Amino acid sequence: MEKWLLPLVAVAVLLAVWHYSVLMTGTRVFPSPLSVWRGILELLHKHVLWADISDSLRRVVIGFAAATVVGVPLGLCLGWFPSLHQVVNPVLELLRPISPIAWIPVSIIFFGIGDPAAIFLIFLGSVFPIVVAAASGVSSVPPLFRRAGRNFGLTNAQLLRRVIFPAALPQILIGLRISLGIAWLVVVAAEMIAVDSGLGYLVIDSRNSGKRYDLVVAAMLIIGIIGLVLDSVFRLVERIRSVRWGFRHAA
Repeated sequence: MEKWLLPLVAVAVLLAVWHYSVLMTGTRVFPSPLSVWRGILELLHKHVLWADISDSLRRVVIGFAAATVVGVPLGLCLGWFPSLHQVVNPVLELLRPISPIAWIPVSIIFFGIGDPAAIFLIFLGSVFPIVVAAASGVSSVPPLFRRAGRNFGLTNAQLLRRVIFPAALPQILIGLRISLGIAWLVVVAAEMIAVDSGLGYLVIDSRNSGKRYDLVVAAMLIIGIIGLVLDSVFRLVERIRSVRWGFRHAA
């Protein structure tokens, strides 16, 4: 009961503080919770909210999936071959700290205004944490595991699939979860500049079209709620997959 009650109380307190802060300051710029709720209903009535949510989620899914397909195998290879990691790591550490937002002009030059530019930015923001997590997960597997696998006559491919990857899986999942959060952050920023739809575009368009700050805050809240849902779903999938993987290999 407390698991659900305490968060609901925290949300209620936040809404109360928000409401009375707007009331006491008398501001006409920052909207009240009721104004934001009316803004959400207006967006639903105009049939634009679900389309923007769908566009943002579609870009995140494509960019995150591409980052996973590239990042996990690359990280496994870097962790499996220390000499290769030594060669590639300086390049990774040079590119990794660069904010995906800094790549916006480059993405527009290469891809123009549209989905490819936003997806490219999501890919860049997501791929590096996945590569680092996968490489770190493989390199942190105790050497005893490898020796035991070789003693049982496993080939390199079998050793990687049946021993190394399961041992590194928890760290890989952590990297995927972090990357998903980054992807959701990046898509909002990219949509403010590189595309003309999505929740990020809704924020900037509401600001520019009559300074509708009620719609701006409504879009911000929806972005936060979807981010929370994505993280919760991923944590649930992470627990389910870990349990199933453990049972499969225990058998």
